[in-house]
Amino acid sequence: MRLFLLVAVLAAAAEAPTVRFIDIAAQAGLTVANTFGGKEKKASILESTGTGAAIFDFDGDGANDIFIANGPPSRSELYRNDGAGHFTEVGAQAGLTRTGWAQATCVGDIDNDGHPDLFVTYYGHNTLYRNLGNGKFQDITARAGLPVTGTRWGSGCALIDYDRDGRLDIFVANYVDLDLAHVPKPGSSKSCEWKGMAVWCGPHGLLAGRNALYHNNGDGTFTDVSEKAGILAPERCYGLGAVTADFDNDGWPDIYVACDQTPSLLYRNRHDGTFEERGDAAGVAYNADGALQAGMGIAVADYDGNGFLDIAKTNFSGDRPSLFRNQDGSFFEDVSEMAGLGRNQLLGWGIAFLDVDEDGWPDLVMANGHVYPEIDRSAIGETYRQKTLLYRNLGNGRFADITESAGPGFAPPRPSRGLAIGDLDGDGRPEIVIVNMNDRPTLLKNIGPRQNAIAITLTGTKSNRSAIGARCVVEAGGRKQIADVVSGGSYFSQNSLTLYFGLGKSEKVDRIEVRWPAGETQAWSNVAANGTVGLTEGSAKVTVREF
Repeated sequence: MRLFLLVAVLAAAAEAPTVRFIDIAAQAGLTVANTFGGKEKKASILESTGTGAAIFDFDGDGANDIFIANGPPSRSELYRNDGAGHFTEVGAQAGLTRTGWAQATCVGDIDNDGHPDLFVTYYGHNTLYRNLGNGKFQDITARAGLPVTGTRWGSGCALIDYDRDGRLDIFVANYVDLDLAHVPKPGSSKSCEWKGMAVWCGPHGLLAGRNALYHNNGDGTFTDVSEKAGILAPERCYGLGAVTADFDNDGWPDIYVACDQTPSLLYRNRHDGTFEERGDAAGVAYNADGALQAGMGIAVADYDGNGFLDIAKTNFSGDRPSLFRNQDGSFFEDVSEMAGLGRNQLLGWGIAFLDVDEDGWPDLVMANGHVYPEIDRSAIGETYRQKTLLYRNLGNGRFADITESAGPGFAPPRPSRGLAIGDLDGDGRPEIVIVNMNDRPTLLKNIGPRQNAIAITLTGTKSNRSAIGARCVVEAGGRKQIADVVSGGSYFSQNSLTLYFGLGKSEKVDRIEVRWPAGETQAWSNVAANGTVGLTEGSAKVTVREF
């Protein structure tokens, strides 16, 4: 049986359209190296985590820009797109001047003024930047009532209109309660050793963090509703990646958190302003063997076309990536091994579903890199720099590793962390931005043959303007595809909020249906392929910009 499956996978891979990625970061102007702790040795667990990226149009010129979080002494970078896919770093001019241990980023229009705002988590306290609409941001953290004193280690973040009032709220995962002035020394206990090496300590032996939910009051301020909403019910966890999406198809956004050596969490929205944590009951807290995992990044898509959103998760080295198949909205099955994801067991971080061959089946890209630079000087047999992996969705529930044939962009090993996808040159095909630890970023462009595709950008009116939480159904060629406008995900990163659908040989979309976050549903028929379609809540108008 296994031989038959292997032959089938190889045959399907051989028939696959050509996929060819190249790294164009240097010529595109992405030249600033990430700074995050020691390059040859890490002194604390904080230095190992790295940062994420966001792809969004901050200045409203119609071209996506790139934000990359950074560590001390550097500030984070904001790369402005000139409209042709070339970037200039303008962070200081735009008002993004804070330095410190930045971590994750998420993007959305928190005040519904038409300009996407930026939230960045930090070790210390997080920062909320309001987009002023003139190419500049203003730090409104204190004015918004968010914490600016004390020390918390903000890790993953995601925006969510959890009560469907039309305003985006903020969810923050917190990793470890860490005092940098009293960090245990490498090798000082069992939690400070790994395979015989003296390394930084944790997370075991360190106090786990507590997640947070901040409600948008609609007047520019937020209120901490973590306890009231049930976010604190799981007590403490080593939370890293976070994502918001509707996993049970009830029209209300849920929250999933990838945790490091504590059970991962699935907060189910109870429609009354509260959540029920049911990760264990839903089958997404542990792996198929019931074992804890060191979860890092998260990707969400309906990879098998059954109408429910599935979850892919990256994990520590020696463990395969997780693929949790959503069976019916209430229970997931860990199908990682049978889906073909068990071959490479690297240390994974950023992860995303994207249809690289435009055949209508979302593929998987995973960024990898070890946490211990010292490993290159050991006899353990692993490396600090690791391959970025690309798995092609075969459309039968299985994936084929096509990394080796996916072009020179996938050839170099990297010390990677965050990963974000989005169309940066207006051709309708998403690029891949990868943040590399203490190195320059990677920008992967697919120059392989094209099929038909469509991109859909949604704008809320009654709902939040960013349409985060909207569900889009595309019908073409006798198939239905679904996708949510998702906040958070990957690892500490934010993908473009535009939805991309490969259509294969279909030159038009028979029907587009959108369920808006506020609850209403609209539909449009006979929409041409190969363009970016703009749809606005409550309007029948369709705007199209051809690729």
